[in-house]
Amino acid sequence: MNVAVALLISGLVVLFVGQNPLEAVGYLVSGALGSGEGIGFTLYFATSFMFTGLAVAVASHAGLFTIGAEGQAYLGGLGIALVCLALDRVVPWYVTLVPAAAAGMLFGAAWAFIPAYLQAKRGSHLVITTIMFNFIASSIMIYVLVNVIKEPGSMAPQTRLFDSGGLVPKLGDVLPVNIGTAPLNVSLFIAIAAAVFVWVLIWKTKLGFEIRATGANPAAARNAGISYVKITIVCMLISGALAGLAGINILMGDLGKLQLDFPAGIGLVGVAVALMGRGHPVGIMVASV
Repeated sequence: MNVAVALLISGLVVLFVGQNPLEAVGYLVSGALGSGEGIGFTLYFATSFMFTGLAVAVASHAGLFTIGAEGQAYLGGLGIALVCLALDRVVPWYVTLVPAAAAGMLFGAAWAFIPAYLQAKRGSHLVITTIMFNFIASSIMIYVLVNVIKEPGSMAPQTRLFDSGGLVPKLGDVLPVNIGTAPLNVSLFIAIAAAVFVWVLIWKTKLGFEIRATGANPAAARNAGISYVKITIVCMLISGALAGLAGINILMGDLGKLQLDFPAGIGLVGVAVALMGRGHPVGIMVASV
């Protein structure tokens, strides 16, 4: 329904400027899905949206509405970049990938911890604090990229290019598929694994039951002995860790360096993806595409 309404409104705009809406939709579909390269670009962007959509969904199951996936992905990217810069000339990509993913998750979770603590202990509004932390993350990244890890001799606020040990393979290099110049890479499989993890966590574990119970009725959950503070902090840590993984797709799979504003709105898109996917991993993967 959401997609249908969006297409209807877009079609009216196209009609208003004197063009054929059906022809415009044809270009839209053929560009996104009409070739191997188009599908590759579509899935590349969808991979980032899966990470941030899952991040928002985990929090939402506990009744927490977070806008912080953008900042958490940003800081997660910093952790990933630091590992790549340290190891890319020493070990192959599949060795770098493990500590890089761990660093991305750690930095993302750490950036989610303070808003989570303020919500759980002080009653601060999570929407407000996570939005504020997005701006703080941006300021931190400006300082770090300009004053700490900028490439020597470069005027641009960015790191040096990663060597091969800091770049994950494109999907066309490991599978018999033709994606042209699309940057779709093996982090797609990490996003799918993350979706499976979230499904198991939320619907197949005791913690997941406590998360859903807290989201459905916080008062009843507290009366049943479920700690609101624990659930809030744990959910936000998991949410931040999932958002932090998005940097693998963008930095190690495409840009090959850390630069300003690399998330480019994936955190905010993740909110829409989580809502359209009804918080379910399968729905989130479909909504991401």
